[in-house]
Amino acid sequence: TLDEFLWEHRKEFPFHDKEVRIALHGHCHQKALVGMEKTLEFLRAHPKSHVELIPSGCCGMAGAFGYEKEHYPLSVKIANLQLIPYLKGCPEETLIVASGFSCRTQIADLTQKRALHLAEAAYSLLK
Repeated sequence: TLDEFLWEHRKEFPFHDKEVRIALHGHCHQKALVGMEKTLEFLRAHPKSHVELIPSGCCGMAGAFGYEKEHYPLSVKIANLQLIPYLKGCPEETLIVASGFSCRTQIADLTQKRALHLAEAAYSLLK
């Protein structure tokens, strides 16, 4: 996976030298199958990063579930259990990272903040 590739190359990754605050939301499948450790270790390899794994479960989308009209209210309730309040409390400069497409969509719709895919986040950390 991209996470594993970045983790394997974290020591030679050409990070910029600016302070960066990162909030990471894990996709449900990733959390269940392989975990978030390699992603966290890559992001924390940046010498001036402050990385937090958002203490959240599902973003509420569950793939196409949250897009379906009859499930949308429940999807929003799930997102508002932990994820959305956490993100609304983050400083404006916080880099939000969420690799799941539906997770990024839910975050954008409910917070008006843009979450980046890990590839975009890695690019933004380059010199």
